[in-house]
Amino acid sequence: MTGKVWLVGAGPGDIGLLTLRGKQVLERSEVVVYDALVGESILSLIPERAQCIFAGKRAGHHYLSQEETNRVLLEKALEGRQVVRLKGGDPFLFGRGGEELELLAENGIPFEIVPGVTSAFAVPAYNGIPVTHRDCCSSVHVVTGHRRAAQSYDIDFQALVRTGGTLVFLMGLAAMEDICRGLLAAGMDPDMPAAVLQQGTTAGQRRVIATLSTLQEKSANAAIKPPAILLVGRVCTLAERFGWYEKRPLAGVRVLVTRPRESASALSALLRERGAEVLEHPAIATRPLEDGALETHLRLLTEGKYDWLVFTSPAGVRIFFEALMEISDVRCLGKIRTAAIGQGTEKALRQYGLRADFVPSVYDARTLGRELASVCAPGDRLLIPRAAQGSPELLEGLRSGNGLRLTDLPTYETVAIPPRCIDLRGALEGGALDLAIFTSASTVRAFVGSVGDMDYQKVRAVCIGGQTRAAAEAYGMQTWTAEKATLEALADCAERAAREIKEQGEKQI
Repeated sequence: MTGKVWLVGAGPGDIGLLTLRGKQVLERSEVVVYDALVGESILSLIPERAQCIFAGKRAGHHYLSQEETNRVLLEKALEGRQVVRLKGGDPFLFGRGGEELELLAENGIPFEIVPGVTSAFAVPAYNGIPVTHRDCCSSVHVVTGHRRAAQSYDIDFQALVRTGGTLVFLMGLAAMEDICRGLLAAGMDPDMPAAVLQQGTTAGQRRVIATLSTLQEKSANAAIKPPAILLVGRVCTLAERFGWYEKRPLAGVRVLVTRPRESASALSALLRERGAEVLEHPAIATRPLEDGALETHLRLLTEGKYDWLVFTSPAGVRIFFEALMEISDVRCLGKIRTAAIGQGTEKALRQYGLRADFVPSVYDARTLGRELASVCAPGDRLLIPRAAQGSPELLEGLRSGNGLRLTDLPTYETVAIPPRCIDLRGALEGGALDLAIFTSASTVRAFVGSVGDMDYQKVRAVCIGGQTRAAAEAYGMQTWTAEKATLEALADCAERAAREIKEQGEKQI
């Protein structure tokens, strides 16, 4: 059986600019062949089952030649696989998309094209620069700044100057001197506004606004790095008036979210709304225990043998009710009361049509145990389906109650997940990640296990509570702790941490 290839444009970096169709195709892929310019937050969408192959074109460093990439796409499709060729920007705009289809077409391999948002328009927009404006120009022209080794530019600079439109040069940083010289020699005004835009739509976004004659000097003084695009035209003067991206509270901040994959999206969305670039590394996954104990206690539950169900995580709620639905449904719970450790767990209960009867004033195991013990009736029977590595502080608090009968039932375990497609350790050691967010002590430990031996004093950890903070500090991490154990409080804490880091001058973010 022959497979199929999807040529998907990933956009300029911001995961929010990946199209809905691109996300849909990526999430059902079996093989992903991706480039260096694909945003790392987008790579987190690749399913665990998929094989990842790095094509890696960047500034003269090619992990796969173009011919090798073409051959890989063909070979994987002939194996019957669903293959996604994931490319930065749009695959048909200087992305060699047409070249990659030639071999597939010759061999009768089915394929589809998923266009992407091009950096030629998105990066200026993220810098407050409209590429066309009625008062400035009536056309826009996109030109590649890349040229083959030892060859001169095949660009008609005089024709570009005559258009009077906005000029966008992609991959033009290395060729800036030749581009500026060519435009000046063709008669362009030396005072024509110009800009160089670095790493647009990501936390590394920076811009330099100058004139055609001063652009190279100002870019060098600002130490602009690739990937970057050059923009020439009067619209460049609008950046200061229309700039918006950098005004958000977490703009320029790169945040690592370590929550399990199934619960990371809500926190990531909050952080992105505040301007952060979010990289998701689900340091842990939850795996149901297959020892049969949960099924045994579910049958006791349906017989009315318990008075309380106590949940300590959304994962525990999900695993419990998935097992319950195999033998009955929520009607079997009768008058049993439920307790949830916090808002996230309570929200998970609501998805099954239940409201928590009890939520502690502070969302941690110690407070849950102590306060729940005070509201339970003497001799109440409590079933506690939770992680195999659950905190002992919960049981200690419950044992202060009046003869409560406790069944501490391990229903799932947490498993560390190594990073995929990204060099997480290199990013941490190189300062490419500003903050790491942890929502449990087990996540901290799993994160350390997946990264390996390094100086964790380099890690700035935003923690959901005291136990998580203690686990992070045990490895030497710098820590900030949320005022409450909620996602909103975590995002507020991330803002506070970023502000303090900037004030301390540890890194300009």
